[in-house]
This record gives sequence, C-alpha cells and structure tokens, in this order.
Amino acid sequence: MDWLSTLINGLLLGGLYALFGLGLALVFGVMRVVNLAHGEFIVLGAYAGFFLVGWFSTVPVWAMLIPVVLIGYAFGWLLQATLLNRAVRTGNVLTPLMLTFGLSVLLRNGMVELFGADSRAVDAGALGSASMDLFGLSVGVYPVLMLLLALALFASLQWVLQHTEFGRTVRATADFPDVVRLMGVKPERVFCQVMGLAAAFAMGAGYLLAQRTLFTPFSGVERMLVAFEVVIIGGLGSFWGAVAGGLVLGVAQLFGQRFDSNAGSLYAHLLFLVTLMLRPKGLAGGRA
Repeated sequence: MDWLSTLINGLLLGGLYALFGLGLALVFGVMRVVNLAHGEFIVLGAYAGFFLVGWFSTVPVWAMLIPVVLIGYAFGWLLQATLLNRAVRTGNVLTPLMLTFGLSVLLRNGMVELFGADSRAVDAGALGSASMDLFGLSVGVYPVLMLLLALALFASLQWVLQHTEFGRTVRATADFPDVVRLMGVKPERVFCQVMGLAAAFAMGAGYLLAQRTLFTPFSGVERMLVAFEVVIIGGLGSFWGAVAGGLVLGVAQLFGQRFDSNAGSLYAHLLFLVTLMLRPKGLAGGRA
C-alpha cells in the first residue's frame, strides 16, 4: 500500500508538473522560441495569487485562479507586443533566447526588490486539507482537482487548436508565417495571443503550486528546469506527450525520494538524462 500511495501521489504531482510545461510547449510549437523566463512567470503567478488572497480574504481561494490567469494573459500579451515580436522578427533564434534570459534575470531581481527574499505560501483553506478515499488510501482532494484541471486544460487546448478557426490560424501561422500574411493574418498578433495563453497557463500553475509548497523569487530556476524536462521527455510539439512527461517526472521524483530521502529531484533529473540518451525526440517521438 505504501508503494501504491507513492505512485498515486507521484501522478498527482505530475499533473502540476505537466501544467508547468504546457505554456512552454505552446510557445515553442508556434514561435520556435524557448522562453527562458517561463520559470519567473510561474513565480509571478504565485505572488499574484498570494496578494490577491490577502486583499480579498472573503473570496474563496480557488476562485482567485481566475484573476491570476487573466493577469497572466494580459502580461504575456503585452510582453510579446512590446518586446518579443521584435526579437522574433529578426529571424535569429539566439535573439529571443538571450532576450528571455535577460528578462528572467530582471524579473527575478525585481521580485526580490519588491517582495523580499522570504519564503511564502498561499493557504488553500479547508479544501487544501480535505481528503478522500481512493483504493483504500487517503488522498488529498486538492491534488486530485489539480490533476483533473491539468487534463481538462490539455484536452481543451488540443480541441481548440484542432477544431476552431483560431486554432487553424495558430497552426497555419506556426508552419507558414509568410503565407498567412497573404490571407490577411498578422503573425505578430497571433504570437501575442499565444504568449498570452502561455503566460496565463504558467501563472495559473504558479498559483496552484503556491498552495502546495513554499516559494521565493528564486524559485523560478527550478520551475523552469521542471517545465523544460517535461517538454523534452514528452516530445517537442506534443501536448499529450507533455502530460505523459509530467506524470512520469512526478512519479520518478517521489519513487526516488522513497529509495533515498536525501535525493530530492535527483532521480527525476536522471530520468531526463536517460530519455535524452534513448529517446531524444521524447516519448511522443521515435527512438534515437
């Protein structure tokens, strides 16, 4: 039963990890840009939720996810419109990479200046301590809800991209940005919408994370690493691969900690290394 409990908790943790990688996978799939500031977006979501919960204490904690996501969309849209579109327009892959690296450093130090370096967390309230019986085990309700939310978001995004006009526009822009201009589509506007969605997913995931663990302005580096590993393990360009990558990573981390309590995320990182060696295209791709 202890091993079953570890497996279930690993899957629940993996659902949150999958959310970390969703925005990163979306931006790379559409713009071919690796956003090195993605981890800081996640931490910004945690801080946004922390202060919103403090300011509006009468509003349920779970409801604050909505304004956090909306703030994330606006932030990502403005960031793409003012800075990143210029970098993407150069056609040099290193330009947006270096820009997002500089942005990550700026955001990290800006959060230290504004909020200090103390650890914080969001109290999830009664929902955070609620539990349910699953296969004879007591499992937290909130982690289960987060896993279901992750699956719902991935399914919704996949459906939108495959069956709506917006999705067809995004896919066409990702593959043929010069051709869609002839159809009256502005790739820069599509990129703004995509970055808005990516930032919304990242900040929403950060708010959910803040209800499970402590965070500081320096937490973004670790979150970025997890998101990157999720996308690589799952396979670039595959949303469901990212789900699988997140679940596998979460299970590997908790099983590793069960073997060695001092391991931390070591075994999850080893899994990432083994995946690169055996399946460099990820679980959704082919073998090496």
